Amino acid sequence: MTMIHTNTIRLGAEFKTKEEAIRATGELLVAAGAVEESYIQSMLEREETVSTYMGNFIAIPHGTDASKGTIKKTMISIVVVPEGIDFSDIPDEKKVFVLFGIAGIGDEHLDLLSKIAIFCSEMSNVEQLILAETPEAVIALLENIED
Repeated sequence: MTMIHTNTIRLGAEFKTKEEAIRATGELLVAAGAVEESYIQSMLEREETVSTYMGNFIAIPHGTDASKGTIKKTMISIVVVPEGIDFSDIPDEKKVFVLFGIAGIGDEHLDLLSKIAIFCSEMSNVEQLILAETPEAVIALLENIED
């Protein structure tokens, strides 16, 4: 089952706030038919209670448990922000260059979170994502996540 598609990847994005960046990852999931529009608000609510910043310049925004009913299919959206976006009130403390928006039916998101965290634990993998020039290049880098 393919969970990453070229239409759920946005490269070269620019945002002023982490809220804008999270909203963009959610909008890709909505446009792909993976979630209902209300899932985006749930992603923002989760960020208010627990940061989705994971270290190594990545964040993995996803909805709250209460939003489970708004997920139609398991999918990942990816937004690359070459200039980075602060996920902390302290400038440059938690800089994010790659956001993985996750929607998972049942507990499928837990497996995705784990695989993304393992992949991104290698800084060279994160650097390759940031430098990817096409959505196809991003998919090629992440193809092992879907196994």
